[in-house]
Amino acid sequence: MKPAFELAEILEKHWTKVQNLKLNAWQYRTLDALKRCRTASLGGHIDACDDCGHLSLSYNSCRNRHCNKCQGKKREDWITARESELLPVPYFHVVFTLPSELNPVAMYEPKVLYDILFKVSWEVMEAFSRDPKYLDAQGGMIAILHTWGQNLSLHPHIHCIVPGGGVDKNGNWKYAKNKGKFLYPVKAMAKVFRAKFVAELRKQLVLDQRLYNGLFLKDWVVYAKRPFGNSKAVIEYLGRYTHKVAISNHRIKFIDNEIVTFTYKDYRDASKVKLMTLTHEEFVRRFSQHILPKRFVRIRHYGILSSTWKRSKLWELQLKLGLTPIPKVVKGLRINICPCCQKGKMVTIVTFDSRGPPEEYVQLLNLVPSSKA
Repeated sequence: MKPAFELAEILEKHWTKVQNLKLNAWQYRTLDALKRCRTASLGGHIDACDDCGHLSLSYNSCRNRHCNKCQGKKREDWITARESELLPVPYFHVVFTLPSELNPVAMYEPKVLYDILFKVSWEVMEAFSRDPKYLDAQGGMIAILHTWGQNLSLHPHIHCIVPGGGVDKNGNWKYAKNKGKFLYPVKAMAKVFRAKFVAELRKQLVLDQRLYNGLFLKDWVVYAKRPFGNSKAVIEYLGRYTHKVAISNHRIKFIDNEIVTFTYKDYRDASKVKLMTLTHEEFVRRFSQHILPKRFVRIRHYGILSSTWKRSKLWELQLKLGLTPIPKVVKGLRINICPCCQKGKMVTIVTFDSRGPPEEYVQLLNLVPSSKA
């Protein structure tokens, strides 16, 4: 069902307000792409059914990773690629969260801070998996960065999917304790996480000593869920996290000339769904905090789930675990069935730029004629 309101609507109607915000050039460029997504300004194409002749016009997508209208196809492709890489073992969902004291650093040095978060999260997982007391094997991890809370506040954390075991020095699978029903103690992981993170932060940034002192005054949070039911459940669960953006259009419930109202879950109140109202400027400012630096990689693979390891050793491990390796699906052209006759295929017959479709198609498609440059 199409949402009643969209983020792009706020950007389009109130772009002057957005331009008055103190954002950087990359944030403005990203917001502009989201504003123009699937509109005439990006051009488009006309498809025709090869059976009944039905015509359909589509405007191009911006394909920006922060766009809440462009992530569905990317998510499907990513999930399909991961299906061939699963192992028939338990998987855990582990979350590493940064304390709010580091939010100012995230605002002004996001790339440095988030790179450290990825690096240290893997160092913690690897240290525990290599420790003879816990596993004594090579583990793996898929890590996905999220920077937002439900109310669009800054809340940097990494969602990790971790196999419940690893590969020993002989190349054989070794389960974590209780045959993968238990990973590692989260309180111990949290202390190591804090120590390693602060040490790495000191190496890379010169910050006020009071900030470093404050980071040791509170407990850091590492959270681990119980194993998933099966490998398919892992993929379905992971798909909810990989290509999420800060807010979906379906959560936006009302927009007028001054304010935006959207839903959020209040985790401090039994996850009740509530409404929050913000001015346009504040809404866009909060959303812009979650626009990642240019070319920043927000999904990363480590250990036995890294691309290098998977290319050379994954199939052998799958065979040892009694799993027939699944051939990796090669991306191909998606066949679009005609929505009119449900028989023919929709084939692109015309592409056009921001000036709009050729005049001869305007009347056929019942379009409002546009002035062409």
